[in-house]
Amino acid sequence: MNNLLALVIFSLLTTTTSPLVAQVTDPEKLERFEKNSLNNEQKGLADPFKGITTDGTVEPGIFSIHSTNVSTKPVVHAAMAFLESLDDSQRTNTMFAVDDSEWQKWMNQHFYIRQGVGFYQMSDQQRKAAFALMAAALSAKGLKLSQDIMKLNHTLGEINDNFQEYGEWLYWITIMGEPSETEPWGWQMDGHHLIINYFVLGDQVVMTPLFVGSEPVIAETGKYKGISILQDEQDMGLKMFRSLTEPQKDQAVIEVSKEGNNNLTEAFKDNVILDYAGIQGASLTSKQREDLLLLIKLYVDNMDEGHAKVKMDEVARYLDDTWFAWIGGSEDNSVYYYRIHSPVILIEFDHQKPVATRQLYGNAPHRQHVHAVVRTPNGNDYGKDLLKQHYLEHPHD
Repeated sequence: MNNLLALVIFSLLTTTTSPLVAQVTDPEKLERFEKNSLNNEQKGLADPFKGITTDGTVEPGIFSIHSTNVSTKPVVHAAMAFLESLDDSQRTNTMFAVDDSEWQKWMNQHFYIRQGVGFYQMSDQQRKAAFALMAAALSAKGLKLSQDIMKLNHTLGEINDNFQEYGEWLYWITIMGEPSETEPWGWQMDGHHLIINYFVLGDQVVMTPLFVGSEPVIAETGKYKGISILQDEQDMGLKMFRSLTEPQKDQAVIEVSKEGNNNLTEAFKDNVILDYAGIQGASLTSKQREDLLLLIKLYVDNMDEGHAKVKMDEVARYLDDTWFAWIGGSEDNSVYYYRIHSPVILIEFDHQKPVATRQLYGNAPHRQHVHAVVRTPNGNDYGKDLLKQHYLEHPHD
């Protein structure tokens, strides 16, 4: 073993920022994970952040700094309490500047080397404080979804008899900036099938990119047998497509056959150029428009109730310019992908090919592996457009 490899392995085994401390012990696997992580970061962060656009140009004037009249005090206080629960070393490893590129360093895959403090590293009291932070920022629905995803990652460990790479506590939290009721800050949850980016400026909140999913989606065996996620998002998406007339379906369908993975805006895809596709909201009936809003609301309602309403009001203002696109079948047990895309929100739902459950579900896209992503196009993922406006009003050194 060369000295560089030995140093990498020693670092991974001793630093609290490694996600695999006391987990993966195979030196070759650790080296591969480190290399894959760095490669993804270098490629993904090679270009300055612009945001998701339809043609490479951000639409100006969409977002503004203003009061929502929805207090962020509960999440500020919960974040402070979480930080206070950490020891000095954990706190140092968890805190980053509010404009740090750490925001963009997230990935769904289990191998990714993550920063912050992991739930497996926390005491019971610290885990309680971490969940209290999540509870303050999320709705009851959003908190349950998050915890169920973590539990289903345990189920994946059971299926593969592999708790070195999968497990309920292999999730990490970082804090960007100092929790404040006036200054910009935020927090991030990062792990397999669960990424939450939560930016705060005054009483404004941006909770994207949001990545939720699981493999499996329904626990058929094991400790958490019976837990399931994203069934409403799956079923209401299909209901929305089925509500379309045949001519409308012809507009909505962008590919007939669902053969692979179709999500386009996952990790390190912050600058994707993605034109509108499918059927436009202005072409829908009143009932279909109501159904589309209800489908979007399923995702937005993972935020706390007050800020979810603020976001839905924003979504509704752009309903005419909201597009619904479809790939795949429309039978009861079909697999499919759908996309909802407007100037202020982008949602992708995708039945994925099995990765760690091929022995159970084969190689084709399956309902037991789902990825869903929520984005804020036009430069405001991670609240970056709001942060830029804040810096213009309040210059920082």
